[in-house]
Amino acid sequence: MKTPFLVLTFATSLTLHAQLPTAPPKSAGFDPARLTLLHETARRFVDERKYAGIITLLARDGKIVDFQTYGHRDLEKQLPMERDTICRMYSMSKIITCVATLMLMEEGKFSLDDPVSTFLPEMKGMKVWAGGTQEEPKLEALKRPITIKHLLTHTSGLIYDFIGDDELTKMWRAADLWNGPGLSNFVAKLSKLPLKHQPGDAYTYGVNQDVQGAIIERVSGQRFGAFLEERIFRPLGMKDTAFDVPDAKLERLAKTYKLVDGKFVEDQPIIETWPKEGRGIEAGGAGIFSTAGDFARFAQMLCNGGTLEGKRILGRKTVELMTANHLVTLPNNQAATRQKGFGLGVEVTTDLGQLSIPSSVGQFGWYGAATTYCQIDPKEKLVAIALAQHFPFNQHGFFAAFQTGYYQALK
Repeated sequence: MKTPFLVLTFATSLTLHAQLPTAPPKSAGFDPARLTLLHETARRFVDERKYAGIITLLARDGKIVDFQTYGHRDLEKQLPMERDTICRMYSMSKIITCVATLMLMEEGKFSLDDPVSTFLPEMKGMKVWAGGTQEEPKLEALKRPITIKHLLTHTSGLIYDFIGDDELTKMWRAADLWNGPGLSNFVAKLSKLPLKHQPGDAYTYGVNQDVQGAIIERVSGQRFGAFLEERIFRPLGMKDTAFDVPDAKLERLAKTYKLVDGKFVEDQPIIETWPKEGRGIEAGGAGIFSTAGDFARFAQMLCNGGTLEGKRILGRKTVELMTANHLVTLPNNQAATRQKGFGLGVEVTTDLGQLSIPSSVGQFGWYGAATTYCQIDPKEKLVAIALAQHFPFNQHGFFAAFQTGYYQALK
């Protein structure tokens, strides 16, 4: 049994790293014995050399009840994963960018149905891919403009240049979108590329949130990263979250690994997400660095309906709009073929019968390419975060094991 001094020391250390307040698992409705099953599962993924390191965090009722680290952030230097380890969030950045966009909507700066070209006139003349080759593409005119809501729901027709190897993707890849400098240069390159399909016709994962970052710059008059720092990161106390990592914090940055012939090899970042300031662009879709503790504060704000510790980031009704299933607007009943719905930047559980792991109707969140996970369950007042730094995405199925593990531990 731990002495009161050790318990106090642990709680103080946890609070310093995690920032949210802490509580014993039992008081928050978790069975401590069953939580050990989750710990054993996560440990096994590291012990079996599937991932170099993992961080997991669970918060309930606004308090962290479980915060674990496994393995290493740097195998070469034998540096362990720690609670304050900085990770590449990759596409978990998208949730932050979408919240920033909705903040400006609330302020009346635009409507979600406004055409993107109102704010980025470079994109007004974009065309739609109709076949051909990258050298001789067949293009057709837009039937309707791309709107801000199309960006938020990934229904604009914009794609990613690293997913697939068809002629359209090759054309995008040749455009060298990610080197910068700046989001205006990114949009200038992007505007010359064709869309995969007509806006509003289908869900296609792509650079939508990077375009939202450019809109935020134009509307706010601030550099995108400065807007996020002033309006989201600083108010929420996210001290280790940014598009860059200062030199003083670089030792806390986790390396990203892949497995080659059974051995961990450090991999290169995708879409130029380098920690050095000024390299690449402030990519709202994938460029943010953060910690588990910082991201838990952001996620808790959403779980609370848009507020944290007296600081209102979004209105409660806006969070409701964000977490509704907007794919029901797609033609040909496409939403019915998906396991989950999709809102304004987040996936949403709409029917437990579609799933093979525990969840709650209304659970929402998103993931990142380097095997990062954030899910928010308003019904259970639960925030769950898992951070590995591993390519390819969720290679060994850790997310399903993690989600099963924390739900089975609820009383």
